[in-house]
Amino acid sequence: MQIFVNGESMEIEDGSSLASVIALLKLAPEQCATAVNSEFVARGERALRRLQANDQIMTFEPITGG
Repeated sequence: MQIFVNGESMEIEDGSSLASVIALLKLAPEQCATAVNSEFVARGERALRRLQANDQIMTFEPITGG
């Protein structure tokens, strides 16, 4: 099925999780934040978050500061 990651089209298997897409992209899970369809997905919930066709995934580095 087709999804979009940071605006780029990507084909993945039906039933794939957000965690599996992060692994396919070779991103360090602890060093990126994620959102699906503009909704934040916490690191601990990525394996449970099943993706649907045409989902819009955003990955970004979290901003920290004081």
